[in-house]
Amino acid sequence: MRLRRAARVILVGAPGVGKGTQSERLLDRFPQLTAISSGDLLRNNVKNRTPLGIKVESTMKTGGLVPDDMILRLITNELGQRGWLSGGRANVMTLASSAFGAAEAYEDLDPFISAIDRNPAAGASLSAHASDDPTASFLLDGFPRTAAQAEKLDDIVPINWAVSLKTPFDVIMQRISSRWVHEPSGRVYNTTFNAPKVHGIDDITGERLVQRSDDNEEIYRARFKKFQETSEPLLEHYAKKGVLWEVEGMSSDEISPKLYDEFERRFA
Repeated sequence: MRLRRAARVILVGAPGVGKGTQSERLLDRFPQLTAISSGDLLRNNVKNRTPLGIKVESTMKTGGLVPDDMILRLITNELGQRGWLSGGRANVMTLASSAFGAAEAYEDLDPFISAIDRNPAAGASLSAHASDDPTASFLLDGFPRTAAQAEKLDDIVPINWAVSLKTPFDVIMQRISSRWVHEPSGRVYNTTFNAPKVHGIDDITGERLVQRSDDNEEIYRARFKKFQETSEPLLEHYAKKGVLWEVEGMSSDEISPKLYDEFERRFA
């Protein structure tokens, strides 16, 4: 199915609600939609030993949070390389992390960013514009997670559809407590709706399945509370912009058809 305009999408939902499942289904159903993962971008930069990757490697290894400005630079770099940013000049004050001097910040920027006018006075108030070409459609994963991050992202590439996925707490809790994982491959099973052929054994390799250490009620409740604290301002931010859409269901199979219909109504 062809799109008539660019879709710039994020999915917001509590841990275990099925964001990964819905993302995969959207990407399969709408080939023009591309996944852009901030986590993957970070890992690729570390692996390829880029200047930015070297700077964030120690932070990632110790479990620290990579500064928002670095994530924004990664996303801008990726969109620029794909040719999905057009018009204007990027806001150099936003893209350059305050942890570095201006000269150092420019040393590791990609060709798209390097072409920006390096005069802060001339460029500070100007932003890159997101292309509305249907080929510039993407599903952004991992960022933004807070309202502050969303505001910064708006200056570069405004999201035009924020989806809030909702499933009752007790249903998610049951789903998580029934989840088993094959760690080497990442394959996930669930004894309630996607059980392995042999209990506790991976279908493909015959190796044992395990439960994640955080798949218990106490830890999940803490994660759920933290999600609510950060997600409510984030969803309010997108509601004010008129791009928030909420969908509720007891399962991924119940939510998916609603998601497809709304996506097509907006973009196809």
